[in-house]
Amino acid sequence: MSLPRTAASFAPPVMEARRWLEGVTFPQDRPLINVSQAAPVDPPPEALRRHIADVALNLPEAHLYGPVLGLPGLREEVATQFGAAYGGEISAAQVAITAGCNQAFCAAITATCGEADEVILPVPWYFNHKMWLDMMGVKSVPLRTGDDLLPDPETARALITSRTRAIVLVTPNNPGGVEYPAALVRAFYELARETGLRLIVDETYRDFDARSGAAHDLFADPDWPETLVQLYSFSKAYRLTGHRVGAMIASETLLSEVEKFLDTVTICPNQLGQHAALWGMQNLSQWLSGERAEILDRRAAISEAMPALEAEGWHLMGVGAYFAYLRHPFAMSSRDLAPALVREAGVLCLPGTMFMPEDHAAGDEQLRIAFANVDRTGIAALFDRLAAVSFEKR
Repeated sequence: MSLPRTAASFAPPVMEARRWLEGVTFPQDRPLINVSQAAPVDPPPEALRRHIADVALNLPEAHLYGPVLGLPGLREEVATQFGAAYGGEISAAQVAITAGCNQAFCAAITATCGEADEVILPVPWYFNHKMWLDMMGVKSVPLRTGDDLLPDPETARALITSRTRAIVLVTPNNPGGVEYPAALVRAFYELARETGLRLIVDETYRDFDARSGAAHDLFADPDWPETLVQLYSFSKAYRLTGHRVGAMIASETLLSEVEKFLDTVTICPNQLGQHAALWGMQNLSQWLSGERAEILDRRAAISEAMPALEAEGWHLMGVGAYFAYLRHPFAMSSRDLAPALVREAGVLCLPGTMFMPEDHAAGDEQLRIAFANVDRTGIAALFDRLAAVSFEKR
């Protein structure tokens, strides 16, 4: 008897981590520091919530099915703003709106790959990408990275076979936090174009990139639709996590295949969320700049706090967007360390083993810290607790 597709993959890591909290109590003067999930917990700004309420009350069609590929106005806004930001030509017909960025990835893979095809993923990888490939019967080919967490195009070239269909990059990276240099992204684009692959670039955290200007120049190439697929999420920028709104920019040919997938899964993206995303793009640029400044300040706070942690044997491998990626000094695997930190330090974070193949020992030494909901004071408390942990060291 064959197994269902879901049995080919693992349990959702964030849900698994939440189970570590069962039966554990945290004193009032030492509450849990939860750095496990990369999602804002605050609601959207009040002006945006009022707009959502207004649409819900006064736009009857917002409660009906909409276009499968999204509202025309939002598709046009994405095309205009992203084209200007990246210095390239993007049309509304090359934009699809999806029920979150995860669905955009699922749609892109489904429209690109068949059974037993292969996709190259740099490791540490984003676990939901791996889960979908597992459930699709697509082989995930791990591309190892070094201490800088940056993938190498020539190493990727050696992994390409007749079954390879795509290379996936996430920048700024989840889980590593590193921002891929523009030249590196360009090198992967050239590799993909040369070998007839798709380059899928997930830029969920682009709004919190520390660099000014465009993070890459791929859209400046008039032939970008032949190779590039860009993914984006409105969840982080406008705190719309529960509304599930993402985007994909790709060729019209690919989107005609993507439309089949989306029509059978959700029929259309969330209408209220789409109206919210459009209003946010048109009205919240200054507010979003403030959000970015706050995240960059938290990133700076982590770098400033690292010396005390380094003195205890810790190492900061990457920091950026919502993430700090750490190498811990302890003899135990991060698989056991992460739940132990809940009990011993009141800290909930994710082990590197959740972002690696089982045979990659490097994950045993790594932890991901998601600091989207921890301010400077919280970061100081977090690092104090980690520095005080006294497990046996390697």
